[in-house]
Formats: sequence, C-alpha cells, structure tokens
Amino acid sequence: MVNYQLSDGVEYRAQSHINIYDSPKCDRLATQAALGRHLLLFDPPQPPLVKGGRDGIDSLVQGDTTAVMVRLCEDDYPGWLDLRDIELLEVTETVYHPLVLSEAQIRDKLSIAITFTREAMQQSNYYLWGGTVGPNYDCSGLMQAAFVAAGIWLPRDAYQQEAFTTSIISVSALEPGDLVFFGTPEKATHVGLYLGDNCYIHSSGKVQGRDGIGIDVLSDNGDAVSRAYYQQLRGYGKVVASYQPSGQLTVDS
Repeated sequence: MVNYQLSDGVEYRAQSHINIYDSPKCDRLATQAALGRHLLLFDPPQPPLVKGGRDGIDSLVQGDTTAVMVRLCEDDYPGWLDLRDIELLEVTETVYHPLVLSEAQIRDKLSIAITFTREAMQQSNYYLWGGTVGPNYDCSGLMQAAFVAAGIWLPRDAYQQEAFTTSIISVSALEPGDLVFFGTPEKATHVGLYLGDNCYIHSSGKVQGRDGIGIDVLSDNGDAVSRAYYQQLRGYGKVVASYQPSGQLTVDS
C-alpha cells in the first residue's frame, strides 16, 4: 500500500512538471504545475470523500482512481492531483510570496513575454488543452507561461485573464504585449498576445486554428483561421499588475 505523505495546510513544491486534472478521475487535463510551483492540499466539501487516509491525508476515491484536490498558490487555480504523483512533491522551506510590480516595471518586461512566444513557436508543438508547460500549450496557458518568463503572473484561464487586465477601448490604442480576447458575447474563451502591425500570436486548436502556436491578423482580410477568430473578437486588455493570490479556493461552475 502506498504511504501517502500529504497534509492539509502544508505548502508543497513541485520537483518536476506535474499534471493537474479537472476531476478526481484524472482523465482530462486542467492545467500543469511546472517545476518549482507551489501548491496546497484542500479537503473538498462535496462527496464522495473517504475519510481516514494514511498519515494525515483524506483521499478521495471515485471508481478506480484516487486523487486529492489542490490549489496552485501562484494563481489560485484548483484541480485534482493523482496520488501517484505525490512523490513529485516536497514540502517547501518557505511559502510562496508574490512580487508586487508597478505598471512601469511590467511594461519594461513585456518584450521578454513576446520573445518567449516567438521562441515557443519555433519548437515543434501542438495545441494541448490544459497545457502550460512547453512545448505544448493551450491559449491561456501560453499567455501565462510567457508572462511568467518575464516574472509576471496572470490568472490561468482566458476569461480570468480578461477580467484581470485593464480594458483597451480601441484597436488603435493596442501596444505590443497587450492581450487580445475572443469568444462569445457572454465569455472570453480564447486569448492571444498582440505583437504589433495588427498581428497577434496564440496557441489555437486543431478544429478551428493551427493546432499549435501561430501568428494571425486582426482583420477580415486574413486567411480562414484569422477570419474565424476575428469574427469572435471580444476586445483587448493591458496587463498592469502581477496577479496577487487571494488564498481562496473557488471552482468555476
């Protein structure tokens, strides 16, 4: 029997890249915890919770899978950790403390994020739902990874990133490093990074997109992929701060 070594309220550090799933079945990726990321274990309030796990952990068992609910410290993102990946965690010596960056400091770092996306595009890659660790990303995962490379944290999902940024009213006010949002009238479902010259870089899907990282134009005059996304354009946002975790566990319904 596996000797589980996790406890509520203790902060852990990823010793390797770890997959985080969207349910205790651990069959669909929600996000990824890159090497060095911090996380906390949570005891979910909803059933089916099986109490009495070994060494202080309450394990959740559903069908043939066993998992625990976690929250990634840097962006408050919740998910499920397969207990087989516990060996990839270690207790942190210090807890996570986010940096506070001014808008001017962020502006000076945006070129790093842009360079990151361009270099990521040069690697062989495909669109991976939940991907935040190269070479394969989803749209918001690429944005988060690019800004993290510059020392700036964004929330995880496109709609969260849209809410986090400062809205830009006109395309004429766009600057390289701003975010471009797409989706429905109700919600942002896709995001890209503005490069200038009416172009943006993003990781787009296989059905509608390029199945990986590519550059498209904000115009009805582009190719089929560019036109399809342009028809779903919601607006633009400027990153003016680095995300400050609330420490609260929330699950999008």
